[in-house]
Amino acid sequence: MYPVSARFLATIMESHTPVTQVTLYRTDGVVEQLAHTGGSVSVDRSSSTRRTCSVTLADTSLIPRTDTDRLAVYGARLQITRGVAYTDGTTELVPLGIFRVDEVSGDVDVGPATIQGKSLEIVVSDDKFTTPYRATGGAIAAVTALIRRSLPDAVVDGSAATDATIGSRTWDIEGDPWQAAVEIAASIGCEVYADADGAFVIAPLPDLLTTTPAWTIAAGEGGAYIEASRTGSSDGVFNGVLARGESTEAATAPVSALVVDSDPGSPTYWDGPYGRRPLFYSSSTLVTTGACVQAATLQLRAARAPNSSADLTSLPNPALAPGDVLRVAYPDGTKELHQAAAFGVPLDVGGAFTVRTISAKEGT
Repeated sequence: MYPVSARFLATIMESHTPVTQVTLYRTDGVVEQLAHTGGSVSVDRSSSTRRTCSVTLADTSLIPRTDTDRLAVYGARLQITRGVAYTDGTTELVPLGIFRVDEVSGDVDVGPATIQGKSLEIVVSDDKFTTPYRATGGAIAAVTALIRRSLPDAVVDGSAATDATIGSRTWDIEGDPWQAAVEIAASIGCEVYADADGAFVIAPLPDLLTTTPAWTIAAGEGGAYIEASRTGSSDGVFNGVLARGESTEAATAPVSALVVDSDPGSPTYWDGPYGRRPLFYSSSTLVTTGACVQAATLQLRAARAPNSSADLTSLPNPALAPGDVLRVAYPDGTKELHQAAAFGVPLDVGGAFTVRTISAKEGT
C-alpha cells in the first residue's frame, strides 16, 4: 500500500471530502491542472498494463481538432491523484498513476470530453524490436536495460528482488520488449510493473500467509466494509508448476524444478483429494535449478486455487495496491485474509469501490 498517515486511513472510513487532481504534462513542456467531472483509475495485476484511466471533462475545447492541440495523442501524459481534505484546511494526496494519453473523444458541441490513458508499461511494449535483441547477465540489469531502452530516465527499483544470472535469450524482430522484461523477472521469481508514482518495480508477489496485512476492511461502525460476494471455482486452478529452462544459445544442460502445494491442510494439497493439476512454464533464461524454483514459486502463487475468492465492496482507499494483503472482518464476526488483485478508484465524489481478490484464507 502506498505510504499514508494513520490520519488518512482513519479519515477515509468516515464522512470526509475527497480530493482528486488530474495534471496534464504537454509535449511542449507546459504543465496544467485539468478541471474534471469524473472518471476512474482501474488497477489490475493480471493486465500487462497494470493501470488504466478514464477521465471526463466538461471543457469541449480539450477535444483535439489538430495534431498540435494541447491534448493531442502524441506523447502527452497525465498524473492522477486522489486523497482527502482535512478539516484544518490541509490535504493529503496519494498517486494513482502516470498515464500516456492514448485517446481523447467527445461531442465537440456539447461534450463531455473523455481521456483514456495507460500506465507506462505500454511505452515499453509499443517499442517493438526492429532488430534481434539479446539479453544475458544479471536479471535485474537485463530488465532495467529493456525498460530504459524506451524510457531512458525511468526509475527502476529491484531492491526487493534476489538477483541471478539468466541464460542468454534472443527475441526476434517484432518481439514485445515488455513481455521480455516480464519473462526475465519471472526467472527470479518476480513481477515487474509500473507503480502509482510511475516508477518500475521488480519484486516478488507478497506471500499471503507471512505478510502483515496492509489494511483492515471491517464491518460495523467506523469500518470500511459494505458488502462481499464469494465464489469458489476450480477452473484454471493448478496446484503445481513445473518450470523448465534450456538455452539454445549456450552449451547449458536443461534444468527444471517442480513446485507444488505441499501444505496438507490446503484444499489444493498436491497429494490430497483435489488431485494433481500441474501448470508448465518454460524459458531459456532459466539456467539453474534455483532459478526454476523461483519462477515456479511465483507462478504457483497466482495459479493455485484459493480456499475462496471474493469481490469486496468497501469505502474507497486510493492507497491500495495489487498484491496488498487485506484482513476482512465480516458482519458475522468471521475474519479472512485476502490479497488484492484488481480494483477501480473513482475520481468523482462519493461512491464505493470493489476489490477483486486472487485468494482468501481464514484469518485470525
